[in-house]
Amino acid sequence: MTGRPDAVAEMIEAVGLPRDAVDRFPHQFSGGQRQRISIARALVCRPRILVADEPVGALDVSVRAQVLNLLADLVDEYRLTLIFVSHDLHVVRYLCDRVAVMRKGEIVEQGPTESVYASPQQEYTRVLIDATPTISHVQETR
Repeated sequence: MTGRPDAVAEMIEAVGLPRDAVDRFPHQFSGGQRQRISIARALVCRPRILVADEPVGALDVSVRAQVLNLLADLVDEYRLTLIFVSHDLHVVRYLCDRVAVMRKGEIVEQGPTESVYASPQQEYTRVLIDATPTISHVQETR
């Protein structure tokens, strides 16, 4: 069995940070690095379920992609169930196998992500999907 310092170092490396990161102060990290540290902290005790509530909302686009790819890799590597809470439907579609759409705290639709996006059964889900900006929406507004 490994000791606590070894487990921390292993998890810091698993999220893509150097081992010496454990000796640095919070103000010495970027937003993306801080998010990686938060993920490492959550995983160091080897949970089976990880709840991520808007984990990339405050990050810029390039860092957001890195953190999302990291989460996807960690889910596979550590065989995690990820409960991912987000208002960003593009991120949900990219990362999640299943989706539950909530309205006023109630689940109004759920199922395999691609099925829900391709053929939403509830009007609320259709409105959400239709309201999600795409590159074509951006180009139309120019």
